[in-house]
Amino acid sequence: MENLKYPIGRFTLPSSYTHQQRKEFIKVLKDAPIKYKEAITSLTEEQLNTPYREGGWTPKQVIHHVADSHMNSFMRVKLALTEENPTIKAYDENAWISLSDSNFDFHSSLKIIEGIHERYVVLLESLTEEEFNRTCYHPELKINISIDFILALYAWHSEHHLAHIYLVINN
Repeated sequence: MENLKYPIGRFTLPSSYTHQQRKEFIKVLKDAPIKYKEAITSLTEEQLNTPYREGGWTPKQVIHHVADSHMNSFMRVKLALTEENPTIKAYDENAWISLSDSNFDFHSSLKIIEGIHERYVVLLESLTEEEFNRTCYHPELKINISIDFILALYAWHSEHHLAHIYLVINN
């Protein structure tokens, strides 16, 4: 079950952040929209509505979740850059995925992912070392998280959910 829930493994926090690591994480974000598009458009209607594991989401729901999650991530980075250690808003991803727009056609969420990632990459590529160290407070984790942390987490998150779609493709 762990392999189905975390097909690329759980997120592990890097011990440090180098310029090269950041470039690699940004490249993951840059490449993610086309990978999602290629993966999800290869699915049949039945596969689009098949959970990747028992109790898991369907590929269609995964795409909607990624759009929701990465919009939140982008906003968290912008808040961290423009405010002094702001408290970010947590949200219930399972409640969001149960809303009607998460069972709607996935194309609108693909467009959101493309647009958010394009802007995200432009913003991240412009940051200085000091800006990558800016923080926001995560109320669920009860810790300050840096933009470096957010970047590493959402690069992992991109690959994590892409692997969920591949589980359906390969079944």
